[in-house]
Amino acid sequence: LRLFVRAAIDTLHELLANWIEAILNRADAAGSAAMPAYTHLQPAEPVLVAHWLLAYAEMFFRDATRLADCRQRANLCPLGSGAVAGATLTLNRQTIASELRFDAPTANSLDATSDRDFVIEFVQALHQVSLHLSRWAEEIILFSTPAYGFVELPEAYSTGSSAMPQKKNPDLLELVRGKSARVTGSATTLLTIVKGLPLAYNKDMQETQEPLFDATDTVLTMLKLVTGFVQSVEFNLKKMEHDAKSGFMNAWAAAAYLVQRGVPSRLSHEAVGKAVQLAAGKGCDLQDLPLADLQAINPAFKSDFASHLGLEEVLALHDVPGGTAPRHVKRALQNARERAAALRSSSDPSASV
Repeated sequence: LRLFVRAAIDTLHELLANWIEAILNRADAAGSAAMPAYTHLQPAEPVLVAHWLLAYAEMFFRDATRLADCRQRANLCPLGSGAVAGATLTLNRQTIASELRFDAPTANSLDATSDRDFVIEFVQALHQVSLHLSRWAEEIILFSTPAYGFVELPEAYSTGSSAMPQKKNPDLLELVRGKSARVTGSATTLLTIVKGLPLAYNKDMQETQEPLFDATDTVLTMLKLVTGFVQSVEFNLKKMEHDAKSGFMNAWAAAAYLVQRGVPSRLSHEAVGKAVQLAAGKGCDLQDLPLADLQAINPAFKSDFASHLGLEEVLALHDVPGGTAPRHVKRALQNARERAAALRSSSDPSASV
């Protein structure tokens, strides 16, 4: 069982590297294109499309580190523990462990025969991978709807409706979302089986294998399919950028303009809120409001106000590591590529599921 978990983690590292690299390739291809970012599902601020994609890469990098930690704790050899008290032959357990490329023998025979922590931890890590895949799938489903229009679903991963000829349904994405519940169920099953077991081995443990194998197969399959999907999907960068420029997405930049001119943040927020209301009433953008109207709200507005509200200026305003300013996103993308390469090199191709 430990050998299976170890080999599965090595395979997952390879598949996660493929998946992350596919995301990074799309981020690189998006270039300087922008899109709306959302909070509470409401348009918030513009970000680079690459910045949005890199957010998902970060989730799966964390998954890879969790799996690596799990592998380290699982990589102990129980052979020589006997049924419960240890083998009756004088075995060199260190040699056995080394031959099977374990880091060391387990320290206690009672624990070794009853331990399923490594299985629980591994399936919980798989659950986290599937949870992240489900979140990604849900957002792509939303973005593929006409209300957003950011994503054109690839034909190979979609189906039509049995009744409505115009439909293209996001089958793979919905199945990913559904399969994640299956992995959650496997994790819950394992916890429930083990929670009441006394030392040492009990036949209940036979039931720990099926959820382990099922969760592993499910996540391995999902990762292969979503990698193909993201390589095929089309982003409507023109629509994304159009929406990044509309809906008062530059309101925070407008507030920052006032703060930089000595207006306290609270008052800047209030002034821009009034300006948004005024612009909405007039059917125009903030930068199109007459200067006289702006100065009636706060005299700190000057004639250069509109020049601070363009998309490039709004993006550049977030000029901190981890922010969406283009120079930081470029650096983050390069860093992510290096981490993906390191992840690929950490997998053991000779031990795979």
